[in-house]
Amino acid sequence: MKILIADDHELVRSGLARIIAEEFSSCTIHEAENGLQAEKMARSGKWDLIISDMSMPDKTGLDVLKQLRSEAIKIPVLILSIHPENQYALRVLKAGGNGYITKDCPRAEFINAVKIILSGKKYISANVAEKLASRFDDEINKEQHELISDRELQVLKLIASGKTVSEIADELALSIATISTYRHRLLEKMNFKNNAELTHYAITNHLV
Repeated sequence: MKILIADDHELVRSGLARIIAEEFSSCTIHEAENGLQAEKMARSGKWDLIISDMSMPDKTGLDVLKQLRSEAIKIPVLILSIHPENQYALRVLKAGGNGYITKDCPRAEFINAVKIILSGKKYISANVAEKLASRFDDEINKEQHELISDRELQVLKLIASGKTVSEIADELALSIATISTYRHRLLEKMNFKNNAELTHYAITNHLV
């Protein structure tokens, strides 16, 4: 069995590798230190599971997942993140991911998620299951940030963290004009007038 761990923090990678090695003695573990490296390794090897961090500097775990699925690479992917499930879990599943789990989860829950995915199933927590059950509710009952795109959510979080349009453009490797367009869409979709209102919403809804 081969598992690829992708995270830009060496201590996180080594910690996850140790936990997996203790539980699966016959497992071979490899590491990728960023999203681009994870993509390259995913294409060049046969893997039973990829465990990827959500927030990596060059490409997020969600971006990596989408790229792999666009290339018809069906390796199971478990996204591990510091962000709460209500922010990304459904987006990961919709993009073709096999599970989403937060970094503050108990060790037993993490191992359980890995075992479930290795068995060919998707890992869905009780909270995510409840979200899935209510996904067919009218749009009016959904939170505003559930109605925006993945990239728009990313830009919203960066705006709320105090970054300027040019700083966001640099971080995401996009043009200032593109970021300005995303900002305009956010204001329009969420019926806000300025960055202050976007920031207030993000803080109120624990997005930052």
